[in-house]
Amino acid sequence: MPKKELAKLLKKEQLKPDIFKISLEAPEIVADAKPGNFIEIRVTNQIEPFLRRPISIYNMDKEKGILEMIFQVKGKGTKILSEKKEGEMIDILGPLGFGTFEYKSYNNLAIIGGGIGVFPLYELAKEAKAENKKVNTYLGFRSEEFVVLEDEFKKMSDELILTTDDGSYAKKGFAINYLEKDIEEGKVDSIYACGPLPMLKAVQKLAIEKEIPCQISLEEKMACGMGDCLGCAVKKAESPKEQPEYWHVCKAGPVFNAKEVEI
Repeated sequence: MPKKELAKLLKKEQLKPDIFKISLEAPEIVADAKPGNFIEIRVTNQIEPFLRRPISIYNMDKEKGILEMIFQVKGKGTKILSEKKEGEMIDILGPLGFGTFEYKSYNNLAIIGGGIGVFPLYELAKEAKAENKKVNTYLGFRSEEFVVLEDEFKKMSDELILTTDDGSYAKKGFAINYLEKDIEEGKVDSIYACGPLPMLKAVQKLAIEKEIPCQISLEEKMACGMGDCLGCAVKKAESPKEQPEYWHVCKAGPVFNAKEVEI
């Protein structure tokens, strides 16, 4: 069950002009959290903004009870969160999401992310590496100015492929092209993805065609985080057109088997 906790803001870092990393002291939530879970944050005690903001877990230190999250400032709520001071107490709820990354049955993991979708993949790479899994990571960004966490992922990967759409940094092109090559060479037995919808669709299609087990983390507007508001629905794969059936990302996900969802 998710827990509500007043977490102390231990550290705040600005990684890019609009991207921040926060470290929170939240031992009760960290104790139960898994790669793929997310947190709902109340950014203010004022009426507006009323709803909590969902943010994925980036990194955890279970021994110290420290939870780290990275977010991009996109609206009023995340703007307020970015202005919090170290030492402040923040109202958080979690861990949320029953669908998390399941990797223990596999040995050669392909972790692929794009843009700000790379954030929830780090804890997965870290835990898998600690369990002696082979971790191949493929990260794609629009251009050099958007590249984040290169050094962090490099430490947790047996091989890191980093691409930019315009070729301004690292390899030019799309990360999925390098993933496809490694699948054809038999280097991959499972895929884990998070990122922009076009990338997820391409990864989903590739995984199904190549018959590789694949899990994808979806991003939707999750107002409540517990399946009550029904605002984060995604269609179930192969559900009847006459009476379509839906998953709710916050509750059934955010991580799904790629064969289970229509995106």
